[in-house]
Amino acid sequence: MKSIVLTLSLAAAIAAGTASASSPASPGEPCRSLPTSDGNDAAACKLADLLERMFIIPEQGARYAAGLRAAVSAGRYTQLSKAEAANAMTSDLQATAPDGHLHVWPVEPEVPASGHAASPARAPIPKYEQPGWIAPGVAYVRINEFPDDSATTRAMARFMADHAGARALIFDLRTHHGGGVQQMDVMLPWLFAQPTRLVTMESPRAAEQELGSPIEGVASMRLVPDAKMVRREHWVTPNADARLRKAKVYLLTGPRTASAAEHFALATKTTRRATLVGEPTAGANHFGGQVDLPGGLAVFLPVGRTYDPATGKDWEGAGVAPDVAVAKEQALEWTLTDLGLPAAEAKALSDSHKPTLPMERRNRR
Repeated sequence: MKSIVLTLSLAAAIAAGTASASSPASPGEPCRSLPTSDGNDAAACKLADLLERMFIIPEQGARYAAGLRAAVSAGRYTQLSKAEAANAMTSDLQATAPDGHLHVWPVEPEVPASGHAASPARAPIPKYEQPGWIAPGVAYVRINEFPDDSATTRAMARFMADHAGARALIFDLRTHHGGGVQQMDVMLPWLFAQPTRLVTMESPRAAEQELGSPIEGVASMRLVPDAKMVRREHWVTPNADARLRKAKVYLLTGPRTASAAEHFALATKTTRRATLVGEPTAGANHFGGQVDLPGGLAVFLPVGRTYDPATGKDWEGAGVAPDVAVAKEQALEWTLTDLGLPAAEAKALSDSHKPTLPMERRNRR
């Protein structure tokens, strides 16, 4: 999922349902009188249906749906380009109730006007950067994403093994935008001495039945029986190597630390296994995944939430608060100083390990 993003592959699972946007007309229901199952209005109507049935907070999903249908009735999206319609739908949804993941975008870029060159492709974002020893006995890695990628999982497992003699580990999450649990599940077993419950994840049973779940069958996820929700607890089971169990662990956080990075942050904070240094995280809790809509649009559909099992609270909107509040730009310097490095050396190392990506939260697509 790209939750945390913890991402679901949803598009194929719901493709057969898009025709519902062109059902027979009914008074007061503009979405049922559309002449086709294509275009911006059809996309908005399909999205309204999805949110009403599957959004993690039913009352909020109903409000989103009502707002989208009212906008269709008013003709708000009809004459807009795909990009304009996507931005308008996202704006309307966020104005109804902010959500850190919910947004709409064009699946394919629109053809540029004659005589204007298309925008150059973005360079790929590195999944992780600068792994290694940053100071004697202190290991460092900057992580930008927890992808569904076995090569990255192997790299994180190798990082932990290669630095198993560290007295301290620094995980720089200030530019981490989310992902899944695969990398967490090869990193965390090094850090705990006992099997430990980390967080709880839940989604409506209807969403799980219709769309499936990428964490179903994952060994670290324990299913908890419940009549209405599909609920799983994320557990860590220690490995056989005890060398890092007493190492100091620091997580550097900021407003771009989102989704799965916030899962990692909450899990290590509430279990008191790491010290969070920096600024509050992005507040993007509700996990889900991409769903294709009619008319060449797509949506990130939030269908679940992750929360602290001890309190029942998640981080949507509020973020995960650091244990040590310092400016995000100073988080690494503070950490190195806390580990005993002279101030001048800590500053120099911090300057040489500045993120290549902005530490501010990115704009939506």
